Amino acid sequence: MVMSVLEEMRIRSLGVIDDAVVELSPGFTAVTGETGAGKTMVVTSLGLLLGGRADPALVRIGAKNAVVEGRISVPDGASAVVRAEEAGAELDDGVLLISRTVSAEGRSRAHLGGRSVPVGLLAELADDLVAVHGQTDQQGLLKLSRQRQALDRYAGDAVAVPLAKYAGAYRRLRAISTELDEITTRARERAQEADMLRFGLDEIAAVEPRASEDVELAAEAERLGHAEALASAATAAHAALAGNPEDPEGIDATTLVAGAHRALEAVRSHDAALGALAGRIGEIGILLGDVAGELAGYADDLDADPLRLAAVEERRAALTALTRKYGEDVGAVLTWAEQGVARLLELDGDDDRLGELTAERDALRAELGGLAQALTDARTEAAERFAAAVTAELASLAMPHARVSFEIRQTEDPEGVEVGGRPVSYGPAGVDEVELLLAPHPGAPPRPIAKGASGGELSRVMLAVEVVFAGTDPVPTYLFDEVDAGVGGKAAVEIGRRLAKLAKSAQVVVVTHLPQVAAFADRQLLVEKTNDGSVTRSGVKVLEGEERVRELSRMLAGQEDSETARAHAEELLATARADR
Repeated sequence: MVMSVLEEMRIRSLGVIDDAVVELSPGFTAVTGETGAGKTMVVTSLGLLLGGRADPALVRIGAKNAVVEGRISVPDGASAVVRAEEAGAELDDGVLLISRTVSAEGRSRAHLGGRSVPVGLLAELADDLVAVHGQTDQQGLLKLSRQRQALDRYAGDAVAVPLAKYAGAYRRLRAISTELDEITTRARERAQEADMLRFGLDEIAAVEPRASEDVELAAEAERLGHAEALASAATAAHAALAGNPEDPEGIDATTLVAGAHRALEAVRSHDAALGALAGRIGEIGILLGDVAGELAGYADDLDADPLRLAAVEERRAALTALTRKYGEDVGAVLTWAEQGVARLLELDGDDDRLGELTAERDALRAELGGLAQALTDARTEAAERFAAAVTAELASLAMPHARVSFEIRQTEDPEGVEVGGRPVSYGPAGVDEVELLLAPHPGAPPRPIAKGASGGELSRVMLAVEVVFAGTDPVPTYLFDEVDAGVGGKAAVEIGRRLAKLAKSAQVVVVTHLPQVAAFADRQLLVEKTNDGSVTRSGVKVLEGEERVRELSRMLAGQEDSETARAHAEELLATARADR
C-alpha cells in the first residue's frame, strides 16, 4: 500500500533556527542534538504546517516573520488529495506543497498547493496525514472523550456501523425534541397568532373584496364625480361634429366634410389622384359619423346619480380599511388572506402534531436505547482485544507486569434513555463513558492512567497504543517528541525497537535524547547550533558512518572520543541492525 510521506521541511526564522532544511525519508528518522539546539522546533514547525496555533513569540528576534514550508508526497485518490483539490490546490508531480507564515505581529497565512487557504483546512488534512505526539498530546490521551475515540478507532466497523445508526437516530430525536419544546413553550404566542389571523380573515371575508376591484371603483368614482362636466363636453363635441338641432343654420364638421366629398366626387373620374383623396374624405365622413353617434350615446348613458357615487365611495372606504392593515392594494390583501388560511391550518393542527411528535419521540427513545446497547456491546468486545494488544506491547517496552484495561460505564439519568433496564444519560456518541486503566505491577489496582502512570509510563502507553493502531488503522506519518521521557536503559532499547516496528508500516520521526532510541533509526539527523547560537542550513545534517557513531557516543557519555562510549555506540547500532 502506497502511503503519504513527509519528504522535507524548510524552516526560516523560527526560534533558534535561522534557515534550515530538514530532509526526511520513509521509515524511522531520529532527530538528535544538544539540549537547546532546536530539535523541538522540528515538532513545532510541523505543528504549524498542520494548522497549529500561531504564536508570534516563535518568530526569531529581529525577523519580520517565520516561514515553514513542507513537501508531502501523497498517493492519488487519498482523501487529503481530494480535499486539497476541492480547495483549488494543485499537486506538483504527486507532491503537496504546504507553507505557513507567522508574522511578529501575530498574523498568520497558509498556502496549500499554490493557493491561499484557511488555516483550518490544514488542520483537516492533518487528521489524514500525520499523528503528532508530544507532552501536550499525551495530556490529551488523559481526556475520557479521547480515550473513547481511541477505542472506537481501534474497533473499526464493529463500532462505526452501529454508531452511524445511533447518530442518525440521535439527530432525529434532537430535532423532534426541539420542535416539541417550541410547540409547548410557545403555545401562548401561537394561540395569539391564531386569534389575530382569525380576526383578519373574518374582517376580509365580511368585505368580500374582488381582485382589481379597487382599481375599477377608483375609475368609476372619478367618472361619477365629474358627470356634469363630462356630459357637457360630450354634448358640445357632438354638436361640433353633427350639428345642433336648436341652431339649424349652424355649420358642423359632418356637413362640411360631406360638402367636400361631393365636390370631389363630381370630378374624380378625371384624375385618379383626386379620386383617391375623395375616398379618404369619405372615410373621414364615416368616422365622424361613428364618433358623433358614440358621443350621443355616451351623453345619454352617463349616470350622474349621487346615490351611486356615495355607494362607490363607501365601498372604496371599506377596501381602504383592509389595505391599511393587510396589504398595499386589494391583490396584496387577497394574498395575505390566502397565506393566513394556510398558517391558521398549521397552527390549528398543532394539537395533532403534538401527539404525532410525542409518539415519534417515544419510539425513537426506545430505538436509541437498543442502538446504544449494541454500541456498548461492540465497545466492550473491542476493549478486551485492544487492552490485550496494548498490554502485550507494554511487555515489550520494559513494563512486563503492567496490565491495561478499559472501564465502560454509564451514568443514571431519569431523563435519559433506557439501557439494560435503567435510564442512563446519553449523547451524540452513545451512553458510554470509556476510561483507560493501568495497573503498572501485580497487586496494584487498575487506576486511570492520569493517576496511575508516571511520565515515562504514559509515554510508553502512548507508543503501545500507536503500535496497536498501526496494525488496524495506520496513519501515514508519526511524529514523536519526548516519547522517551523518563525512561532509560532496557526500556529505552525497547522503545527504539517498537518505533522501528512501527516504521515498517508508516513513516516515523522521533525527536530524542536517548542513544538507545536513535540507534534503531534508519536515518539520524543532527541539529546543532553555530557559534552565534543559531541553526543554519549546515546545522541540520544526515549522519552516516563515523559521524553517527560520534553522535551516539556523545549521547551516551557526553564525550565523542571516548573509546568505551564508541564501543557501546557501535554495539547499539549492530543490535539495531540485527533486529531490523
